[in-house]
Amino acid sequence: MSALAIRSRCRARSPWMPDEWCKTMRNVFAVARKDLVVEWRARLLLVRVLPFALLVLVLFAVALDSEALLERAAAGLVWLAAMFAALLVVQRCYDIETADGALDMLLTSVVEPSRVFFGKLLAVVGQLLVLVVVLVGGAVVLYGVRVDAAGLVLLVTTVVTAVIGLASVGTLYGAVVAQLTGRDSLLPLLAMPVLAPLLIGASRATEAAFGSQTIDLATGWAWTALLAVFAVVFTAAGAASFATLTEPDA
Repeated sequence: MSALAIRSRCRARSPWMPDEWCKTMRNVFAVARKDLVVEWRARLLLVRVLPFALLVLVLFAVALDSEALLERAAAGLVWLAAMFAALLVVQRCYDIETADGALDMLLTSVVEPSRVFFGKLLAVVGQLLVLVVVLVGGAVVLYGVRVDAAGLVLLVTTVVTAVIGLASVGTLYGAVVAQLTGRDSLLPLLAMPVLAPLLIGASRATEAAFGSQTIDLATGWAWTALLAVFAVVFTAAGAASFATLTEPDA
């Protein structure tokens, strides 16, 4: 499709949107749609990642075998399982691209690298949101946690901000190791230390949303604010450095 046709379609849908913004959004959603279609056909999330994450929750439920202890540990276990699953999702995302050189072709096309980053980030966020919602449901069933109306608002906000932060770190470090030998083991080694603060913040905020006696909602919102800062910083860093990180000699 020509540039004129793209601008015409964008103008027809959003007359107020500048041409460059319109083109950016189209590129971002095109990359995200590509990744999601590939995932939907491969069924990695449904066949491997989601069962693995739920199995982590079940194993801890059996190992701890204490209702009071499980209620206190529920939030941390949810995000621990989410972190491990996120690394699998990111690895799969880049394995597909590097196997046949698709990533190099994509980056040498007319699409700016930052748009590729945001597209991949959006695809990972979409998958992780589904995953975390299922994990929270699993925690409610297995661990007996309860969420009231005020806690639900905090929980939704925490999930969204933490997932964006988790996906931004994963997408950024996935690009770092994408063209390296042994990337499957390098990604966890590089990403997990960086994700430790996010894991702590998300666990504390989720614990407050679950109605814990040791942390109130106000403190939970403070942790969520830190999660938002974390997400913004790593999203900006990823967009700014993606082109350099994915260069053949980077």
